Amino acid sequence: MSQPSALQQSAPPGQHSATQGAALVLGSAIVWSFGGTLARFLSIEDGWTIVFWRSFFAAVFLIGFMLLRDGPRGTIALFRNMGLPGIAVGLCFAIASTSFILALAYTTVANIVLIQAGVPLIAALISWIVFRERVSFLTWLAIAAVIGGVAIMVSDSIGGTVSPVGDGLAVLIAFVFALATVITRRYAHVRMTPAACFGTIVAGTAAAVMASGFSVTLPELGILATFGAFNFGLGLAFFVTGARLIPSALAALLGTAETILAPLWVALIHGEIPSLNTIFGGTVVLVALLSYLSVEMWRQRRVAT
Repeated sequence: MSQPSALQQSAPPGQHSATQGAALVLGSAIVWSFGGTLARFLSIEDGWTIVFWRSFFAAVFLIGFMLLRDGPRGTIALFRNMGLPGIAVGLCFAIASTSFILALAYTTVANIVLIQAGVPLIAALISWIVFRERVSFLTWLAIAAVIGGVAIMVSDSIGGTVSPVGDGLAVLIAFVFALATVITRRYAHVRMTPAACFGTIVAGTAAAVMASGFSVTLPELGILATFGAFNFGLGLAFFVTGARLIPSALAALLGTAETILAPLWVALIHGEIPSLNTIFGGTVVLVALLSYLSVEMWRQRRVAT
């Protein structure tokens, strides 16, 4: 029996509305795409202070979301049953969310989100190395194209235009998100909403230790509340709810909306225009990713029929 492809995953039992799931996942990508734009409104010099408040408001939102959806007993049960897979995914979210804020001080939003566009392909590579899952020749071609595109994007770091620290953090974000994807796939029965909440608590705790202070102005607190509850928390709630209703290839394809929209919002609102290398390299990444996912969706439809 052949192994499932990198992005193939059976639909969860009892799904009621694929259209609703697609709308929720697309909504998560749109919500997340405003992250860089919101961060640019903040003048707080200490990135750890931003991480703390963003994580705090995201945790409050996610706990409220679970209490409303599952009730107090259900929420406690979700945390109790997430086990080691949930802890691992939560730690991945904590690393990714913290690295995102810190990376913004060193590189552009475009570099960060475009490097993250390779997450599904990095996940395929991890699955092949760790679990020896079969990876198709088409997947390897797409991985090679993504690596080439990322190399073009980060070439500005060599000339000093963009800090290599920022691009390195962006690569770390892509890696841990890919790792979280692999773990989630291997333990599909585990509900990951409490894992996401756990990740925000870990990130907030670490930031509380590292931050130089927590004092912010009232307008900044309002932006941070939106940044944490709306951008981070609501985005996670949309994604983990909607992704259960649609095939993973479609979820990944809809997720690329963040990659396309995030640099656009920052360019329109803040005038942060990506470099030519970033645009060209990002185009290579997007074409490779969209082509691969389109073929995967077509192949999965043939298998289903």
